[in-house]
Amino acid sequence: MVALVIVCTLYVLCSLILLSYGIQCYVLTYLFLRKRKEKISSQRKTFNYYYQDRDESEYPLVVTQLPMYNEKLVACRVIEAAAKMEYPRSRHQIQVLDDSTDETVGYVDKTVSDLREKGYNVEIIRREDRTGFKAGALQNGLDFTDAEFVAIFDADFVPTKDFLKKSMAFFVDKPQLGLVQGRWTHLNKRESLITRGQAMGIDGHFMIEQAARSWNGLFMNFNGTAGVFRRKAIETSGGWQHDTLTEDMDLSYRMQLAGWKTEYVPDLEVPAEIPEDINAFKNQQFRWAKGSIQTAMKIIPLLWKKRMPVFKLLQAIFHLTHYVVHPLMFLLAVLTMPVLFYVKVFLPPFWFGCIVFAMILATSGPSTMYMVSQYYVGNKIRKQIFLIPALMLIGTGLAVNNGKAVLEALFKLKSPFHRTPKKGQSAGKQTYKPIKDLTCIVEILLGVYCLISFRMFLGYTNFLVSPFLVLYASGFLFVGVISIIHFRRPELIDIKLPLLKGS
Repeated sequence: MVALVIVCTLYVLCSLILLSYGIQCYVLTYLFLRKRKEKISSQRKTFNYYYQDRDESEYPLVVTQLPMYNEKLVACRVIEAAAKMEYPRSRHQIQVLDDSTDETVGYVDKTVSDLREKGYNVEIIRREDRTGFKAGALQNGLDFTDAEFVAIFDADFVPTKDFLKKSMAFFVDKPQLGLVQGRWTHLNKRESLITRGQAMGIDGHFMIEQAARSWNGLFMNFNGTAGVFRRKAIETSGGWQHDTLTEDMDLSYRMQLAGWKTEYVPDLEVPAEIPEDINAFKNQQFRWAKGSIQTAMKIIPLLWKKRMPVFKLLQAIFHLTHYVVHPLMFLLAVLTMPVLFYVKVFLPPFWFGCIVFAMILATSGPSTMYMVSQYYVGNKIRKQIFLIPALMLIGTGLAVNNGKAVLEALFKLKSPFHRTPKKGQSAGKQTYKPIKDLTCIVEILLGVYCLISFRMFLGYTNFLVSPFLVLYASGFLFVGVISIIHFRRPELIDIKLPLLKGS
């Protein structure tokens, strides 16, 4: 009897917490819509400030940092794109923070040598060890520059020519502005259903969530790339630290707690690659999930001590802990069978209707946010709406992978920083393999378990849960099976590339 009470309590608690995160999607969508016209108009006016009438010496000194580790397929592309950005060469330094141990070293050396001959201020900074991974490389790079501002791009990004001028315009006459964050767009979203689903999820985060937080005075995180920091904001906030896997979220929160402001600019677009291999995507999500919870454990006590409006505090907690939805979904999937077997509830029409409404509200919150984001990104809703089922399958199927990440963070288990493999200029063939584990087996077993649960209780009075069991089963089986297919794909082989065309 005690065990049944515990199981039912857990089930209800998980459901209520998931409901709150579903409602949070509506809150962020509302916050975005109420400020959109005002902020977009203001930001587009700022874009016109290009320093046209200023002498070159009046431009702030900017360093563009390009952290990379074994990125032979994209290293040249990002270095060349950074050099092409329209900014006075005398006021723009480029640091290639190369921790590579493979052929990437040769590509970087050749590209940088060519750019130096053309007059670009580009240097390579290499370390004897990878202490701190990306965070350590970024912090180390600051020792080799006097630049007042720091632009950061990951290796799979391709900054546009006007990125620096547009972003730097926002810092004019705003001494407390510490960060300008651009919006990720997608180089390869049409490659597959997997990439299309990811693109929609990224659009929801960047078009709605980031804008809602930044424009309403809430805490916003740096996304690790496609942004510009005021160097003083980094240094006065404790610098780059590597005690979490999401050093970007950690620094941006510490920076805002120290009084620095942030500006999110959705029109400041920077295209990037989306992982095409589901296992690479799971590696990336694992890192983000674990790092977010690590950061939450580090930052929430600091937030609690800081005097701020309750709404702002709650929004920060929702933001930092949003990956807990995955272990909660996992728990619900496991607990549904025993709950349905032992609990027989007959509800009057009113309470029955309330539960139906709450379930619809919780499940449609993210979908609503994604559809709104697609509208403002400029995509046709009629076409994009058909991607919602795919996005739901992927999101549900990640519950095992991300749930494991959350548990590792909570129990403070250490894991290395695994960067996400990129396809880049490999003509469709991947040369770096993502880290693979056996979560796909758990996903398939859990999918079968949910199917059995659905079959057992199909037609009973507990039919309200049936759609969720179908969703859980479909999501776990989809992600698990695709993981095995991608694991066994014959084209995922290690190939050698020529150093450079014409070299």
